[in-house]
Amino acid sequence: MPRKKMLADDAVLEAAYQLIRIAGPDQLTFARMSEMTGLSASTLVQRFRTKAGLLQSALLRAWDQLDERTALLKAAVPQSPEGAIAMLVGLSEDYGAIEHYADGLMILREDLRDPVLRARGTAWKTELCAALDRCFADAPGAGKGMGLMMAAQWQGSLVWWGFDPVGRVEDHVNESLQRFIAALSSR
Repeated sequence: MPRKKMLADDAVLEAAYQLIRIAGPDQLTFARMSEMTGLSASTLVQRFRTKAGLLQSALLRAWDQLDERTALLKAAVPQSPEGAIAMLVGLSEDYGAIEHYADGLMILREDLRDPVLRARGTAWKTELCAALDRCFADAPGAGKGMGLMMAAQWQGSLVWWGFDPVGRVEDHVNESLQRFIAALSSR
């Protein structure tokens, strides 16, 4: 008879993700996870096989959470340029302090290295851009592809905020995207 799990995989993966965010992917080890979760290293190896498997599982869970957050925001905002801005500002709320944003770049590196994680990123980009395109469906002068332009502007605004993190990231993103929309509508 199999032994009952003392800690669910989701809890282990959340702990792994927090470790990755705080200390970086290179610091994720079974020994460190054993200390954090109280599970033996051998139990963790049985569940996730390798450090790479644990890392990938933790990051896939993070992608699942981002998909859920995106779906909630997509359903909550109006399908308008203002709704597109609200969706992207809402997605920016998790960045918080500059340290969290900078740490997130180490995670992005892992997403880009791993073909499975890279495919998840591509799928999310496709879904996000389609949702943003719908927000511009009735906007004068906006055509297909506006979602990708908006997403690129959003990501760029996050990078520039990272260099000069004055104020809340959500306010910076909102202002940047408002200026972007105003510039497009004045053409």
